Amino acid sequence: MNFKPSVKKRAAFSMRSCHLPNAAILTPMPDASLLEAFPNPSSSPYTIEHVAEEFTSVCPVTGHPDFGAVTLRYQPAPADASGLCVELKSLKLYYQSFRNEGIYYEAVTNRIRDDLAGLMKPTWLQLITDWRGRGGIRSTITATAGDVPAIYLAPRL
Repeated sequence: MNFKPSVKKRAAFSMRSCHLPNAAILTPMPDASLLEAFPNPSSSPYTIEHVAEEFTSVCPVTGHPDFGAVTLRYQPAPADASGLCVELKSLKLYYQSFRNEGIYYEAVTNRIRDDLAGLMKPTWLQLITDWRGRGGIRSTITATAGDVPAIYLAPRL
């Protein structure tokens, strides 16, 4: 297949093969509508941390796969303030919607932070993406929403 969208188009759309030979469908990705939430069961403050160790997307320049881990850490708003928690299967499916997305590390991290903060409206949220090295360079990107406690802002060694 000789289809090569521009960098601008690759940032907005992904190619998925369909069952027909040499055919492709352009589908908008990632899909925030996959995310679901449930009511926070507590009015007391607590911290939730989810780690997805098998996150993948695609480099928008080379088309090579990018592999990383995503750490989501947040304090849901209290139950008496209609706080929400993200449902894990929906989070997994949302992360998988990035699989064929041509997107930079920084854009991935900020997009996930924005989508999750918009869904849950937590007291605070921290999203860390830790990308496996390519060409001798590893990258860690951190995006936050709200006032993240200092204990979680300590430099990583």
